[in-house]
Amino acid sequence: MHRENARSKMMPAMTAPEISEDDGLVRAAAAGDRAAFGELYVRYARLVHGILLARVPPEEADDLVHDVFLSAMRQLRGLRTVAAFRGWLAAIARNRAMDYFRQTRPSVPLEENMKHESRARDTTLEALEVLDLIRRLPEAYREPMILRLVEGMTGPEIAQQTGLTADSVRVNLCRGMKMLRRLLGDGGGVGQR
Repeated sequence: MHRENARSKMMPAMTAPEISEDDGLVRAAAAGDRAAFGELYVRYARLVHGILLARVPPEEADDLVHDVFLSAMRQLRGLRTVAAFRGWLAAIARNRAMDYFRQTRPSVPLEENMKHESRARDTTLEALEVLDLIRRLPEAYREPMILRLVEGMTGPEIAQQTGLTADSVRVNLCRGMKMLRRLLGDGGGVGQR
């Protein structure tokens, strides 16, 4: 009984309809229902984007989100436990980020580099520098910080999406923010050239 009680405290607060609705969507998507898979994409794209953004260059994250979902769609029939979908999808995202760095990057023609530089100028330099600082944080703080600051998720949403408890998310965000403030206060690079 004590072990069950401790386990229930560690699980995110989700209502039965949320769980069964996701389960139904996963089952339907595994059976080939593209609309169900589209709904799963809508529900989990921010989670996947945040996981990737914590690990890969920002300009690569959007394309990799699509890669993750394509991979998930191809592998969905092999998912043994429907309730494990969220964690399974997050693992695919983390693995895809590692694969990104394993691949040799082909050289890009000069014309493509010029387009990229133009896009990069449109992006706020300070935001990219802060993102770089967040990536220097320990793993436990990196994903929750990205999901909160970049993806705009609330603490309870992060807990629900990651499977962490609300208390763990709150602690990780608090500690991550303290570390980020220290890095910013120490002249961690933002605005300095």
